[in-house]
Order: sequence, then structure tokens, then C-alpha cells
Amino acid sequence: MRLVDSDGSQIGVKGRDEALEYAFSKNLDLVEIAPNADPPVCRVMDYGKYRYEQEQKAKTARKHQSQIHVKEIKMRPKIGVHDYETKKGHVMRLAEDVKDIGQIESPPLQDGRNMVMVLGPTKAAGQPVEAAQSA
Repeated sequence: MRLVDSDGSQIGVKGRDEALEYAFSKNLDLVEIAPNADPPVCRVMDYGKYRYEQEQKAKTARKHQSQIHVKEIKMRPKIGVHDYETKKGHVMRLAEDVKDIGQIESPPLQDGRNMVMVLGPTKAAGQPVEAAQSA
């Protein structure tokens, strides 16, 4: 197997026992990086530290992801006229309330029993509230 040191330098092609002995002498782990290569590539590293760093990178990536939130207003088929008008008003008012951070991508449309309106973020949507108000 091809052996790579913890600093990234190539040590050479070694046997399994020789590679394990080298890793043991440095008090590190022997990790197979590319099993399909010819010969397979193994690296001498602290595996616990490596896993911790990978988890931190994944955590940071999840933290910086944007999430899409879908809000719904539900109505029953036998809704009263007043209740229907009230909920319909909520939808129209919602578009006015979020006009500075959201724009209407699809106007409110009646689709059978459902009314659907799609709002998308504007450029000001990603800014903090204080910055958006002062601009």
C-alpha cells in the first residue's frame, strides 16, 4: 500500500505490517483513504481528530444553509362566509405586511378548494432588520 505521512508527504509503498508499525511508532492511526487505487493509499493520522474536524465542517455547513419555510392557512369545505372572508383577508394582508422582504411570485389563485399564493424573498430579505430599516 502507498503510505502518506500525517503532514502529507509520501513515504512510499510499504506492506501492511510495516505501515501499521510506522503508524504505531508515531502514536497515530493508519487510515485507508483510497481503497480502489493501485496500490491502495493509506494515511497516518489521528483519526479521532479527523472525525471531529469533519463533524465541525458539517455543522458549519448546516448552520449556513438557508431554509425554506412554507406557511399555510387552512380552511374547511363548509367554512362560514365571514370566516372565509377573514382568512382571505389574512392572505391579502400578508402580502402587504411582507412587501419589503418578500415579493409576490404568483398572485393568489383559487385552485379548487385551495387558494395558493407564492412569495419569494427580495434582496433586502437577507439583511438584518436594523440594516433593512435604515436603508
